[in-house]
Amino acid sequence: MEILGIDIGGSGIKGAPVDTENGQLLAPRCRQPTPSPAKPRPIVEEVAKIVQHFGWRGPVGVGFPGVIRDGATLTAANLHKSWIGLGAEGLVAEVTGCHPVKFVNDADAAGLAEMSFGAGRGRRGVILLVTIGTGLGTAIFTDGHLLPNTEFGHMQLDGVDAEWLASDAARKREKLSWKKWALRFDQFLRAMEDLIWPDLIILGGGISKHHAKYLPYLSVKTEVVPAQMLNEAGIVGAALAAVPAAES
Repeated sequence: MEILGIDIGGSGIKGAPVDTENGQLLAPRCRQPTPSPAKPRPIVEEVAKIVQHFGWRGPVGVGFPGVIRDGATLTAANLHKSWIGLGAEGLVAEVTGCHPVKFVNDADAAGLAEMSFGAGRGRRGVILLVTIGTGLGTAIFTDGHLLPNTEFGHMQLDGVDAEWLASDAARKREKLSWKKWALRFDQFLRAMEDLIWPDLIILGGGISKHHAKYLPYLSVKTEVVPAQMLNEAGIVGAALAAVPAAES
């Protein structure tokens, strides 16, 4: 099945048609900047530009940095607060003319891609995927089954959100060396290890390609591997999440 996957991020909105049978992009991805302030209508208009770029008229899957329930966006930590409680699927369908539209948490989308085609393929047990970018996203799978909308990036470390201390945005904001940042991120992973005892941790997001610079500084007992889908994971996973809606 061919579905347009969209990945909404704090700095950019990316999309491409996806073959959901093999996880391959069917065209080079299109990227649009995330508007500031990141309100719903301006972001959806950027999504519409991606739809128009590909001349798309079919189903669309959208990865979004927040909790999704019944097509509504219930949180928006790194976007404008006007997303909270919005019927986002209906808005995108209205503006783009595409049907059906399916929203999914962005870390869940990346996890779906990694479990289907990447580092988690064929793995059993409890698997934790962490996306490292503007924030920290988490996705948890048990024997391949997703527990949706986990928000462990907002757990408290030293009295503040973990992502404020240990995201890639924090590394850049504070101009941390890879070692100093890795020690902070390791604190987050050790807290997660104590909570859910994963059998595998997959690290995704934009800095997964730099894994050699920080993996040696991690002390968790769990096996830790870099994501394989890299920046395509969010797009591919968003498309995968839309398959049931497209088939119904």
